[in-house]
Amino acid sequence: MSAKAPTRVWYVAYASNLSLERFRYYLRGGAVPGGSRTYPGCRDAADPEEAAGLCLPGRLVFAGRSTVWGGGMAFHDPGGPGQVAARGYLVTPGQFADVVAQEVRQPPGGRVALGIEDWLREQDGTPDGWDATVLYDSVTVLGRRNGVPLVTIARRDVAGMTPVPPAAAYLSWIVTGLREAHGWETDRIDRYLARMPGIEPRDGDPARVLH
Repeated sequence: MSAKAPTRVWYVAYASNLSLERFRYYLRGGAVPGGSRTYPGCRDAADPEEAAGLCLPGRLVFAGRSTVWGGGMAFHDPGGPGQVAARGYLVTPGQFADVVAQEVRQPPGGRVALGIEDWLREQDGTPDGWDATVLYDSVTVLGRRNGVPLVTIARRDVAGMTPVPPAAAYLSWIVTGLREAHGWETDRIDRYLARMPGIEPRDGDPARVLH
């Protein structure tokens, strides 16, 4: 059990939420451009207090099928080769809990969200009310940054998933976020994404992902 419950956490994003504009649809609610879903938003709709570019060990795997975008979704495979470009958002535990709840199509402030808030205070065991049958099955503390927990959501079985190409609209948000968070140009983004299972290189060029 932690000696003091965190008042802030770093939500670590590695897919479409790399883009702050896209992440704001989780915070404020609304219909995200290119997607088919309207988000209810968090109980606290304030912007993150801070954002920071981060790197995680492993790779992304695009797999499953998104009901929002229509293609594969990005999952973090920590055991894969290389590094994953991520972005940390400094938010309240309640905001993170509501983001996770929306990811698994549960209401902000509902049973799942409140269970995750309680878990963040304790950081022990599995979040109460967490439904492991929907999209994700793990809420994980990756470490700490300046003493503040780095938290994300993932799947435990990602290494065994069958790769599926992502939809263009979903991929475009990831590209936007990589430019925002890391300042990468198109060539570097191409090289980065081309090594991820599920990405189909274009024009027969294994290093070319974007048009």
